[in-house]
Amino acid sequence: MEKGRRLDLPTSHWTGPLRAGDKFLRVPLEFSFLNHLVDNMAMILGYWDIRGLAHAIRLLLEYTDSNYEEKLYRCGEAPDYDRSQWLDVKFKLGLDFPNLPYLIDGEHKITQSNAILRYIARKHNMCGETEEEKIRVDLLENQVMDFRMQLVRVSYNPDFEKLKPEYLEQLPGQLKLYSQYLGKRTWFAGDKITFVDFLVYDVLDQNRMFEPKCLDEFPNLKDFLARFEALEKIAAYMRSDKFYKLPINNKMAKWANKKA
Repeated sequence: MEKGRRLDLPTSHWTGPLRAGDKFLRVPLEFSFLNHLVDNMAMILGYWDIRGLAHAIRLLLEYTDSNYEEKLYRCGEAPDYDRSQWLDVKFKLGLDFPNLPYLIDGEHKITQSNAILRYIARKHNMCGETEEEKIRVDLLENQVMDFRMQLVRVSYNPDFEKLKPEYLEQLPGQLKLYSQYLGKRTWFAGDKITFVDFLVYDVLDQNRMFEPKCLDEFPNLKDFLARFEALEKIAAYMRSDKFYKLPINNKMAKWANKKA
């Protein structure tokens, strides 16, 4: 018998008297079937049809072999960049703080990209185990968001061409800090991968696309990227049609706003 599948004696069809033997037969089937439905209900990840803040989430969902579906929203073309696909439903989804990305997992409805990552990671013990690992995870989770937003602000700024040299000038100093923080570790928290590795991978990869030579002076960061991309589930996802390499940003951005 397939585990969790209710094959016979559905409660709605049972008309005979309840006997002791029935209790132990029917109740486990009933509850295991319900658990089966809950366990196999696909999570819904909602976001724009870009890479953006959802990239690390998608990577983590794929790595953990999670059952999920995507609800993609499309931004209109210039000059208005119509966002009605999202705005029309923004306050109709039961989200406490309506925003993109969002994750709906049964009764749990979550916004904020890092909160979504932590929710998924907790299911798979990927938030660090020792106190030292947890501290490294907490620190890096917030530090890498600051790093991400620096590039985002440049990418969406009308003065992109003016700001790009300034960003590139300070980039080596940023990368040096990440190189030192990683050191000789396999992953940023230690020997085991955690959800912050997915965040750091995403942001380092974006900067590598922004300036292809930026990691040449930091071999441990290049090795980290290669190690991450070699993970079986990640490699398979990157070869699939579901994978978003570009666009990173939405249509109003000045960089990485188009498909490859």
